[in-house]
Amino acid sequence: MLPWFSDGKFPLFLAPMAGVTDVVFRTICKELGADVMVTEFVSAEGIVRRDDRTRKYTEFHEGQRPVGVQIFGADGERMGEAAKKIIDWKQPDFIDINFGCPVNKVVSKNGGSSLLKDCPLLASVASGVQKAVGDQVPVTAKIRIGWDEKSVNAPEVCRTLEDCGMQAISIHGRTRSQGYRGDANWEVIDSCTSAVSVPIVGNGDITTGADVKRRREQTRVNGVMIGRAAMQNPWVFREAKHYLETGQQPETAPMEERWELIVRHCRLAVESTRYGGVERQTMMAMRSRLMAYCKGFPGAKPLRQKLCTVSSLMELEDLAAAYLSGSEIFMSEELSD
Repeated sequence: MLPWFSDGKFPLFLAPMAGVTDVVFRTICKELGADVMVTEFVSAEGIVRRDDRTRKYTEFHEGQRPVGVQIFGADGERMGEAAKKIIDWKQPDFIDINFGCPVNKVVSKNGGSSLLKDCPLLASVASGVQKAVGDQVPVTAKIRIGWDEKSVNAPEVCRTLEDCGMQAISIHGRTRSQGYRGDANWEVIDSCTSAVSVPIVGNGDITTGADVKRRREQTRVNGVMIGRAAMQNPWVFREAKHYLETGQQPETAPMEERWELIVRHCRLAVESTRYGGVERQTMMAMRSRLMAYCKGFPGAKPLRQKLCTVSSLMELEDLAAAYLSGSEIFMSEELSD
């Protein structure tokens, strides 16, 4: 068994999210209690072509371990070649295969969740990667419960993946056609735990420590994966561990701590090589992340109006100071959400 599941451990995974779970955000979530990291997904073809831009998505810090690099594609041989190159570069703790992405530009190339409709091709991809990697590192997979409500086939897919040598499977409890709408189906996720002997990680609608505890007690999953909730509240990992240990929901992080993290995230992003160190470009790229962080803040409407134009660290620091000082523009009842 993979060591992060051994001895009764119940790991909290940070879900891979394109444009979100870069090396900086993973650092933050690790500090706040995430146990296992998975990189943003990366194109196997880009890796094989040695595309420097693609290669950047595989970067991680030693302090983030255990960490896996997630790849996608539809050619088992090329996927295996890409996996070997990644191992030569970085020696991740595991390689993860994306069979769950619902995005059209991935699905249209027969990648991501499109393979849920073609189990022989899915098996070919999984086997190709596993055979290429051998015993260098474990190979895992991430899926959805099916393509649509008429073809929910997660248990069958899990059995196929286990037969192909996958050592753990993460399951998002929605179909591809659902996208992120509706509720995640944890009954299907739970049914997969009895279909295979490898660890199953459940994903979908985990937003609090109480959610983690409920899924641990009411299903047989071996861990949970948290995605969109961490974008707004990376403290969710710390809160979840506190709840699992004490049965009590801790107080939310104070506003000062939240703003300190927001500013730090942007500073680290500016310093990173991902955007070439160009401050304005980085801050523009961070605007959507800032919106997520500040969702639900008092005075959110005027705050969003400011955030959508921020273009420097100094502007953000001034904005944080004004907000924390109780500036009337943010606290006005008429302007707040």
